[in-house]
Amino acid sequence: MHDAYRRLLAHVNTVHDLGKAAAVLRWDRETHMPKAGDPARIEQLTTLRRLIHERSTSDAYGDLIEAGAAAVADTDDGADGLAADLVRVLRYDFDRARRLPEDFVVRMAETSARARTVWESARAEADFARFRPWLERLVDLQREMAERYGHAGEPYDALLEGYEQGATTAAVRAVFDAVKRETVPLVQAIAERPGAVDDAVLRQPFPVDGQQAFARHIASQVGYDFERGHLGTVVHPFATSFGRDDVRITTRWYPDDLRPALFGTLHEAGHGIYEQNTHPALARTPLAGGASSGIHESQSRMVENLVGRSRPFWRAHFPALQRHFPAQLGACDAERFYRAVNKVQPSLIRVEADELTYNLHIVLRFELEQAMLGGDLAVGDLPAAWNDGLRNLLGVVPPSDREGVLQDVHWSGPSFGYFPTYALGNLYAAQLMEAARAQSPAVDADLEAGQTGGLLAWLHDQVHRHGRRLPPAELVQRATGAPLGHTAFVRYARAKFADLYGLHA
Repeated sequence: MHDAYRRLLAHVNTVHDLGKAAAVLRWDRETHMPKAGDPARIEQLTTLRRLIHERSTSDAYGDLIEAGAAAVADTDDGADGLAADLVRVLRYDFDRARRLPEDFVVRMAETSARARTVWESARAEADFARFRPWLERLVDLQREMAERYGHAGEPYDALLEGYEQGATTAAVRAVFDAVKRETVPLVQAIAERPGAVDDAVLRQPFPVDGQQAFARHIASQVGYDFERGHLGTVVHPFATSFGRDDVRITTRWYPDDLRPALFGTLHEAGHGIYEQNTHPALARTPLAGGASSGIHESQSRMVENLVGRSRPFWRAHFPALQRHFPAQLGACDAERFYRAVNKVQPSLIRVEADELTYNLHIVLRFELEQAMLGGDLAVGDLPAAWNDGLRNLLGVVPPSDREGVLQDVHWSGPSFGYFPTYALGNLYAAQLMEAARAQSPAVDADLEAGQTGGLLAWLHDQVHRHGRRLPPAELVQRATGAPLGHTAFVRYARAKFADLYGLHA
């Protein structure tokens, strides 16, 4: 290894480790930290973000990148182009990070950390007025961020780029409009058959200790490795990685409904499986993460829905669930349970939405974010706009802002541009699943037996091992032979829900 590249790698490893230290503090803040510790934790996280930003934007670091790039260009990169890929990603990240001065990064870190605390209390009390001034500050900061990053089209492009490299607002809007055109009529047709699927079996007392035991069981069955993982309890579920051998997931427990914890666990397990199976050579570098937020979300939605809500999956795993809850499920069978967990019913809460209507929740947030960023929607008018949008898309209206505009943590982040990747993940997942089934005979055979070995082997090869070495558009093109589109998801949804609801496919 050339000395210049070695020095670059040492610097990169240091910045990576600082980021993971911040991630540990955020994990602890969400799961175990006493509330009184929040002010000190905000200061600690702000310090780490400042140190990371300093080391990610200094002139000296830029010189290291260029010296490392020259060394890579002059030598034979025997690790399948790994060093060249790392240099390319470092240049991209360095250029983007340099556009935000340190004082802005500190302001953003402090404001978002405090806004998160206010959001928690505002959500608990359904009091949007308490959160409003903080969201107004955050929207202003997001506008400033978009201008500092720069953009060739819409300001939202600059923020979207941070989560889905290469994506544009116009392209996402076009694919979302297509999804909306195809989905809304299907949802309406299903609404005309209200008694076709009964989910009452899911809405009864399920002791939390039993849910916790089965959650660990089913996560391991789909491929999440508890020797390198942990399942925790939070208000808003998430997954985080401190390295491929320490990948943690979370969920929340409802004592009278099995779905949130069960499918939340499967969802986060999908994220965890991705992180646990990136190539070891990528460790302690930016390449160790996922290709993009949308690609990462495709892995969680695939495990949660395309696998975890499939008929073969429950034929195989329902007996184990029944053993955990004999009183609740003793009179039920796998087919009835499969139908229950796939009931389509427009709902208020995004993370608990059914597979078909979920994308419409994201479309609403995508449109509201653009309206706030562009000044077409005042933050004070957001609750009314939210309620009107949900009524128009799904025919439901929240009884309070807790179930409405305050339900998601992301705007306290503020994370504008992140929401679209949830729906993009659904589209990627369907397209990747079609390709996996076409390319590997083991996939269908395993899925029919309720197993994931064939699918995971294909995903490890096509997605997981690459980490961030491939941009999302290139990854999906290589894996599926086509750019991202909405048609695979529409084919999947039409076939599945026509069968469930007795519709013409």
